[in-house]
Amino acid sequence: MKEVGKRLKALRESIGISQVKMAEAIGSTQSSVNRYENGQSSPSVELLRRYADYFDVSLDYIFARTDKPQGKIYEFRPKASPAREEMRRFIEMCFDPQSPMNEKLKETLLRMMEDGE
Repeated sequence: MKEVGKRLKALRESIGISQVKMAEAIGSTQSSVNRYENGQSSPSVELLRRYADYFDVSLDYIFARTDKPQGKIYEFRPKASPAREEMRRFIEMCFDPQSPMNEKLKETLLRMMEDGE
């Protein structure tokens, strides 16, 4: 939990607020925030969610599993459904292979289709 404490402290210090203000923001006490930051105590899952919401970061970031605050280290890739494959074939047919933007437009549409599922 030392890494979690370091992240919590760095997040708090990055916006220049005191432990007292942080405690008020997440519904805790200054002494608890101090213990979390020093790795002497572990915040509850609910408090970790409040930290993540307050700083608009992922729990993966707080747990030091990634250095990306948005925390997207796993990507869900469901298997292609028949409807999805049909849409993919339709998109393929819609673009002129001679167009210099053909591949870029196709990839953009396919990515949008995948993100919308």
